[in-house]
Amino acid sequence: MTPSQSSLDRLPKALHGHWESQRPPFAAPLRHQEALPPEAVTMAVSLDGVRAPRKDGQRQVKRSPARAAGKAPSGPAGSQEVGCATVSYYDRHGERLSTRRMARMPEPNKATLKSQLTAEVMGALIQRPDLRIIKVADGAPDHWSYLGETLPLGAEVLDFYHAAEHRGAALGAAYGEGTSTDHERLETLSTVLRDAPQGVDQVMGALCRLRTRYPRRQAMHTALAYFRDHRHRMRYAALRAQHLPIGSGVVEAACKTLVSQRLKRSGMRWRHTGGQAILTFRALCQSERFERAWPLLVRTYQRDVCLPHKVIAFNKRR
Repeated sequence: MTPSQSSLDRLPKALHGHWESQRPPFAAPLRHQEALPPEAVTMAVSLDGVRAPRKDGQRQVKRSPARAAGKAPSGPAGSQEVGCATVSYYDRHGERLSTRRMARMPEPNKATLKSQLTAEVMGALIQRPDLRIIKVADGAPDHWSYLGETLPLGAEVLDFYHAAEHRGAALGAAYGEGTSTDHERLETLSTVLRDAPQGVDQVMGALCRLRTRYPRRQAMHTALAYFRDHRHRMRYAALRAQHLPIGSGVVEAACKTLVSQRLKRSGMRWRHTGGQAILTFRALCQSERFERAWPLLVRTYQRDVCLPHKVIAFNKRR
């Protein structure tokens, strides 16, 4: 078969309409049919986002103020944040066994994505209530208000590399970004933060001393405030000793492979329906669920055909 481009464009949207109308009852059996890895002892939950180009992103409206002020428009005015989430399972040695990926087109507060993630976590705990939960994300307040308040209790971890970025900004302001002293101090404090039992306190002490030397450099104050807010999520040495993840690389990889590699190709711009159709089926494929999801979707196109009860045969002679 050689279907036309327009047919290929319509097909995922049509299939997605059927899937989306029955998404919760479709997702439940997918979860129940899965046997979690028997070696799994930890379930890591992560939430993140990545910007993608939109057709209905109000690009011209957002850039009008810049033009009115006589400035050249710049920046991703026509893009919005696509939400991504992952649920990963680890064995007692810290090796990742499997991952389930989800993504939703831009929506207020990532509401649908969060409901999907909650259902995924609760479904796993029904099967394996002994699983230890660990929540890993960057410093976005919305992510932590959901992870901390909605999901069951579990260890909270600020992504180590996001912490390193804030620490690096402060050191760059003090020693000059890219200088040998900057590199040396960054490497030293990174090792301390990751490996020392009270590493976050030692790093905060170093930043406090730098703030005393350079009180007018805003980067010092910003970094210290960031570390104070997330101090309880930076127990990296203790987490590594228990073979628990300290980075959000899994969800960031999902942002790249699930969203960016498909929706951010040259010249692409997406409306909500078309983009979500791609993300839904792409997430099912990357979560190794498509083969079991397809029969559920096929049934929505099938109907039972029943013969009438009273059938009178035609007279052959007539």
